[in-house]
This record gives sequence, structure tokens and C-alpha cells, in this order.
Amino acid sequence: MATFQTLDWAIVALYFIAIGGIAWWVMKQKARTTTDYFLASRHVAWYIIGASIFASNIGSEHVVGLASTGVKSGVAFAHYELHSWCVLLLGWVFVPFYLRSRVFTMPEFLELRFNSKSRWFLSGMSLVAYVLTKVSVTVFAGAVVFQTLMGIDFWVGALVIVIITGIYTAAGGLKAIVYTDTMHSVVLLVGSITVTLVALSKAGGWGEVVTTVGPEKLNMFPAFIDWHNPSWIGFILASPIIGIWYWCTDQCIVQRTLTAKDETNARRGTIFAAYLKLFPFFIFLIPGIAAVALKAQGKLVFDDPNTVFPTLVATLLPVGIRGIVAGGLLAALMSSLAAVFNGCSTLFTMDIYQKLKPSASEKELVRMGRLATIVVVVLGVVWIPILQAMSGSLYEYLQNVQAFLAPPITAVFLLGIFWKRINGNGALTALVSGFILGMTKLTLETVAKDATGWLGDIAQFHFLYFAPLLFAFAIIIMIVVSLLTAAPSDAKLNGLTFASLTPEDKAASRASWNKWDVINTVIILAIIAATMIYFSPLGVAR
Repeated sequence: MATFQTLDWAIVALYFIAIGGIAWWVMKQKARTTTDYFLASRHVAWYIIGASIFASNIGSEHVVGLASTGVKSGVAFAHYELHSWCVLLLGWVFVPFYLRSRVFTMPEFLELRFNSKSRWFLSGMSLVAYVLTKVSVTVFAGAVVFQTLMGIDFWVGALVIVIITGIYTAAGGLKAIVYTDTMHSVVLLVGSITVTLVALSKAGGWGEVVTTVGPEKLNMFPAFIDWHNPSWIGFILASPIIGIWYWCTDQCIVQRTLTAKDETNARRGTIFAAYLKLFPFFIFLIPGIAAVALKAQGKLVFDDPNTVFPTLVATLLPVGIRGIVAGGLLAALMSSLAAVFNGCSTLFTMDIYQKLKPSASEKELVRMGRLATIVVVVLGVVWIPILQAMSGSLYEYLQNVQAFLAPPITAVFLLGIFWKRINGNGALTALVSGFILGMTKLTLETVAKDATGWLGDIAQFHFLYFAPLLFAFAIIIMIVVSLLTAAPSDAKLNGLTFASLTPEDKAASRASWNKWDVINTVIILAIIAATMIYFSPLGVAR
């Protein structure tokens, strides 16, 4: 396997210099208010928003995990990477409510729509989940990249990346992140597209890959097996629930749209992000499929599926190009970490610190935001040795966490804007009970996965089936509790549900889009449909 050369290192160094230059330029424009620091002064254009949403989503776990999934399962898990329609849902359905309410965070929106208890609960749950899942998963996946591609110990490299990312996030706030994310997106796309094209070329082209790997790895709709294994039914039911939670209610993603100049730029930012979100399926998962063909042809050697993508880079790419791709992988790691750092900082400062100290000045809140970022960085660093000791099992289980957290949150946000009768009591009951059930299931998976009897059956019940059941439970209990308690007042609901929109609200939203926004939306949906048809029993790939 080829090793990093001087030119590769030089290109990576230039990449870091460019990041530093952008961050320095942003930091010179001092953030004086919370709007400046946490929402980039609410003056960001659509193309910056779209690139930042994409970069925030794509982490090193995508680069490592999707290629690994391609090797082990083919395209079966591709449903999660065809969530461009969820990004469109954010822009067309949710963004108008978020911008109209002028919120900083998603828990803050819940307080406006329901009550302060819902805000407190979602804030605390999100902070814990971010530190223990998003930071740790990104760091764990980055270990493979550093060790396989760059030949340096991850715990050294990851520490450097975490600290560098933390510095420019704390110093420049969201404005530094969204502008560096734009560069991250370009480098990541260029590098990953290059790997994909080279891998397919070395394997003899797509037709040869199809012939070599066989039809099973190219079927996005695997046959139903049992309740302990995934099927297309589970994917179809669970994927939208998790997708809506992640793309339409998660702080790290939605915060990018809150930086928009207006509703037009916010929506077009999500449309641009939806176009970009079409790429991961082709540039991360397909290389895993190509790697299977290359191995069968005797052109590639690997044992651990997690090392496939960096192995492709180190083996197939020439000097110099490897440095560019390495920059893209570092971009994925840094952009994901920056999104989590800033999201946690915003949640803590605006949802907790400001609530505890309402008299705090804007300057004090910005200072607290920087301090909160540093704390999250420290927690992430502290988590590294813990993760190292537990990585054999933790990474596997962390993949299920979203399925256990998402359903009640998705239910609360969806019913919250679509049905004005839902009240704070119903929302809080659904959030708390759903969280308890989800964490109970996760605990059983961890400690009772080998148990027999009913306990073992629950522990082994696949998360793709558990998620829709938890979603249905949250909806039912939310409706029942809401109908048994007092309805929210019309004054509280003003502009926060479809039923309570004023004629002025409707006119303002209608004026924010034109036919080209609709045409681009239809094109994205058509590409998703065509991809799903192709990788189905009816498709050409069969």
C-alpha cells in the first residue's frame, strides 16, 4: 500500500492554512451580539447555507461507514442516504415557522408552541446525546482514516483536529463555521468523486462491477426475514421518522437555515443542500461496492470493511491526489465536529444559561457561548480514551441511538405544527415517555443481547421495527393526553401552526418562492425515485 509523500503532506498543510485564513477573516469581524455569534447575524446567502447543511451532515462516519456498509450489505441501507426529500421538507414546511418565530434553538420553538418544560427536556436530552454520540462516533470513525491513510496514530491526530476545530468554532462562532463549511464541501466532493471514478475504472466500469458483485448487493429492498433482521418494510417505515427528526428538528442542521437573510434564501439553501445530499450514495457507498468487485478481481486487498475507503485512497490514487482526498476526509471530520460544538454551545447558552440568568447581557452570552464550546471540546477529548476502551461494541450500538431518540421528537414537531389541539401536556408526556422507552431498549440491547426468553426477544427486536412502533406510541399518548387536558389558547398558537396562520403570514410565504424553486424540487424528487427504481428488483441493475 502506498504511503503519504511530501506532496501529499504539503497539500494537507495548505488546506489547514486556508481554513485558518477563513477563520481569521471571520474573527476580525467581531461578534457583538448573540445573533452575530450563534446565527451569523442572520445575513447568510442560500448557497452558503446549502453547503453548510451538507458539510454538517457528512462526517467521517459517513466516509468510513457507508463504504463499509457497501461491502457488507450492498445498497440495502441506502434509504438513509436518499433523504434529500427530508431536506426539502425542512425548507418548504418547517422553515417558515422557525423564521417567523425568530428562535435560536429547536427547544426554544417548543417553548413557544407548548411550554417551558418541553424546552428544558429537549435541551438537556440533546446536549447529552450530542456529546455521547455525535462527537464520539465522528472521533471513532476518524481513527480509521488517520491510521489507514495517513499512517499516524489516531489519538494524536484526532486530538489535534478536535482542538483546531474547537478553536475556530469558539472564536468565530457560526459565521466561521458556515464559511469554512463551504470550502469543506468543495474539497470533500472533489476528492470523493475522484475516488469513486478511479475505483469504478480500475474495476472495469459499472457494468463489470454489476456482473462481479451479483444482484443481491444491488437490491435496495431486501426480502423480509424476521423481526431480528432488517427488511425493506423496516427501512420504509423507520427511515422517514429518523430523517424528519434529523433534517427538520435537529439543532445542528436547522441552525444553518436560521442564519438566512430571509425565507427565500433559507428555502433555496435547503434545495441546494438537497441536491448535494444526492451525492453520498454515489461517492461513499458505491466505492464500497466497487471495492468488493476489485477484491474479487484480485486488485485490492483488505480485511476490515471499515478500512475500505481509506484503503482505496491509499492504493489507487497517485501522489498529490491522495493529499486532496485526505483534505476532504479531514473536512468531513472537522465540519461535523464544528456543527456539534456550535450546536451544543447554542443550546447551553440560549436554552439553559439565559433561562437561569435572564439579566445576562449580549456580551456575557457570547462569552458564555465560547466557554461552552471549550467545555464540549474538553468533554470530547476526555471521551477519546473511554471510547478506545469500549469501541468494540459502542460504535455498533451508537448506530441505533437515532432510532431510539428520533420517534417522539418527530411526533411532537409534526403534530405540533399540523394540529393546533395538541398542547404542552401531551407534548411533554410523549417526549418523556418516548425517551424512557427508547433508552430502555438501548440498555437491553447492550446488556441483554444474548438473553433468552421475552427479555432476549425485546433486546434483539430490530431498531428498524422498534422506531415506527415508538413513533405510533408517542402520537397516541400525545393525542390522548392533549384531548384530556385544556386546549392551548389561540394567542399562544399565533403563527405557530398551519391552522393559526394569518393571511399576512400566508402571503409572505407565498411571495418567498417562484416556479424555479418548484422545478428544482421536482427534479430532486425525480432523481430519488429513479435511483430507488434502478436499485430495485425491477431495475436495470438486476
